[in-house]
Amino acid sequence: MRRNLLPILALLCGTLLLFLGNGLQSLLLPVRGAQEGYSNEVLGLLGTTWASGFVIGCFVAPNVVRRIGHVRAFSGFLSLICLNVLLTGLLVDQNTWLVLRAITGFCTAGTSMIIESWLNERATSESRGTIFSFYISITLFGVVGGQLMVPFADIATPTLFMICGILYSLAALPTTLSKAASPQPLKRARLDLRALFRNSPISCIGILLIGVANGAYGTLGAVFGTRAGLDQGAVAAMVSITIFAGAIMQFPAGRLSDRMDRRHVLAGLSAAAALAGLAIVLVRPSGTYDIVVLVAIYGAAANALYPIAVAHANDFAAPEDFVKVSGGLLLLYGIGTIIGPTLGGPVMTWAGPYALFAVTAGAHLLVTAYAIIRSRQRAPIPVAEREAYTTAPASTSPLATPESLSLDPRAKTSGSLPEANARPDMNARPEMNARKEAS
Repeated sequence: MRRNLLPILALLCGTLLLFLGNGLQSLLLPVRGAQEGYSNEVLGLLGTTWASGFVIGCFVAPNVVRRIGHVRAFSGFLSLICLNVLLTGLLVDQNTWLVLRAITGFCTAGTSMIIESWLNERATSESRGTIFSFYISITLFGVVGGQLMVPFADIATPTLFMICGILYSLAALPTTLSKAASPQPLKRARLDLRALFRNSPISCIGILLIGVANGAYGTLGAVFGTRAGLDQGAVAAMVSITIFAGAIMQFPAGRLSDRMDRRHVLAGLSAAAALAGLAIVLVRPSGTYDIVVLVAIYGAAANALYPIAVAHANDFAAPEDFVKVSGGLLLLYGIGTIIGPTLGGPVMTWAGPYALFAVTAGAHLLVTAYAIIRSRQRAPIPVAEREAYTTAPASTSPLATPESLSLDPRAKTSGSLPEANARPDMNARPEMNARKEAS
């Protein structure tokens, strides 16, 4: 392990600093915005614009990197992020924040893709799993660590914005000062959402809805805590425990999905997340302990859904199509995270802060219902033929990039995803199955 990690230690340190800044900024903005009296709609749009910029960045950033190189692009993206966070602390204006947040999302996609391509270049077939696991862990601890910084300074002052800018500036040093050769140009996998839907309808619809729920809570969870009367420390603890609970739950949920129909696991976890959300809506807890416990239950169930849906899609796809399948699902998840906060803000204004969990519960109930319907229409892949479950970064970090999929140990040579590559529908007519197998 030491031999695998020492060559990339500096890069991993820069990654940690980057995600510390991301975590701090992602919690600081909605809490400060709520204190400034911004409406729920505007606070929701902070998440919408960031996610929109991130998704666009996943498509455009590779062209920027190809034109000017990895080091210059990385320095430029980080400089813009640092400039944006400092301007956010100086110019406390909702319209300015929305524009700056979109630019930050775009640049975050670029920096993440460059780091992931560097890690992918250094990884070997033997070290890929170790490097991927450490990368996921660093993104988790970085985001949570940044969020836990919020209680240690007055959010009404520019202090935390300055600390965030310092973290982003430090994150640039390991990569810009490195003597290592730049990695190969970033690649973009061709996406075919129509073929992806034919391959696994529940994964497509499910991940879109999971993105709606996660996007709504990820952006407006801190606003809910603030409106519910929690102090800064309690809000930070509430948001952080959601991520930790989801990360811990991934392992037992993944093992369970390897042994039974993954759609049943999706239905069960979605139902649990919906029940936890409805309990918050109906009980309307006001005490810190009650809110944190219910939100932890919600986070444990909700944040374990994404990797199971990805694993189910890959069960029905050819092994070499992992990057294409997961990239398409990642795009759907990103679209969901754009819809979620856009919908959640007005609902909270209309029905109160607790109504945020009515939005998440609605999305999770739809996942439950559709997973049950699909489980009756198509038999599961036999356990011996399934793709092994692996944790996925999108469930614990704001969003993952397509470049992170190449780092995943399941990724092989990228190919196409024609319908003939999908595994046969187990309930289809035998002669149709035979033709698909022959192709």
